[in-house]
Amino acid sequence: MKKVLLVLLAVSIAFAGFSQQKVKFGHLNSNDLLEAMPDKATAQKTLQDFSKQLEDQLLAMQEELEKKYNDYMTKKDSMTELIKKSKEEELMSLQQRIQTFQNNAQQELQKKEQELLKPIIDKAKKAIEEVCKENGYNYVFDTGTGALLYYPKDSDDILPLVKKKLGITK
Repeated sequence: MKKVLLVLLAVSIAFAGFSQQKVKFGHLNSNDLLEAMPDKATAQKTLQDFSKQLEDQLLAMQEELEKKYNDYMTKKDSMTELIKKSKEEELMSLQQRIQTFQNNAQQELQKKEQELLKPIIDKAKKAIEEVCKENGYNYVFDTGTGALLYYPKDSDDILPLVKKKLGITK
């Protein structure tokens, strides 16, 4: 009986200690943080320069298409069917190349942006984690996106419990 009372006393003291432990919440706007970082302006300038190069190339291709189309329209009445067909195929091919270039350019622009922003975002995340640890924050929310930016690694992930509640077995 004494052992049971001692165990209960130890457990209640432990729980009392845990219940008095303060949970500290914080927040920040990650958009404001990124805008304030000097590296962001450099990355933005590099991205704008890259975008300008792609735009210039696209404009040159469109001008070439327009020139060839105008040339075709002014001379089509004097062309043989074979030459007319060849010019039309050339125009369609150029139009397809322009479309392909536009699609590829968009993908490359997004890839370049991710490549440039990743080190900046990683630097911000590291600083947030360090500030949280230094100042005792348990959870930090991003008011710019509504996301949770920091949480203790040993906190409970309740996904398995929610999946069980919903009857999800995967």
